[in-house]
Amino acid sequence: MENRRLTGLIRCCFWLSILTLCGCADLGVRDTQSLLVPTMRRSEVVGLLAGFGTTCAALPDLIGMLRRRSSSGINPRMAAIMGLFQILWVYYGLLILSRPVIVWNTIAVVINSLCVGAYFHFLRREAEVKAL
Repeated sequence: MENRRLTGLIRCCFWLSILTLCGCADLGVRDTQSLLVPTMRRSEVVGLLAGFGTTCAALPDLIGMLRRRSSSGINPRMAAIMGLFQILWVYYGLLILSRPVIVWNTIAVVINSLCVGAYFHFLRREAEVKAL
C-alpha cells in the first residue's frame, strides 16, 4: 500500500515539474548587454569576475614564498602543469574569441611562471647556503 502511495507521489511530482518547466520557456534572458559596460555582454562580465577569482587563487603561494624567501611548501610541478594547461586555455580563448578566457589565463600563465621561477631561485639560494 505504501509503495503505491510513494509511486503516485513520485508521478505527481514528475508531472508538476514538467508543467513548471514548460511554463518557464519565456523566462530566458533576452537582453544580453551589460548595464555596467554596454559594449560587453553579461556573459563576459561574469567570465571576467570568475576568471579573477580562479587566477588570483595562485597568488597566496607566490606571495608566501616571496615573504618567506624560501622554496618550502611549494610544488613547482603543479605550477608548471597549471601554466602549460593555461596556455591551452589562452589558445582556446583565441579560438572562441572570448576576452575573459584570454585575459585571465594569460595572467595566470605569468603568475605560475613566476611561482616556478621563484621556486628555483630560492632552491638555488638554499643550496648555496648549505654548501657554505
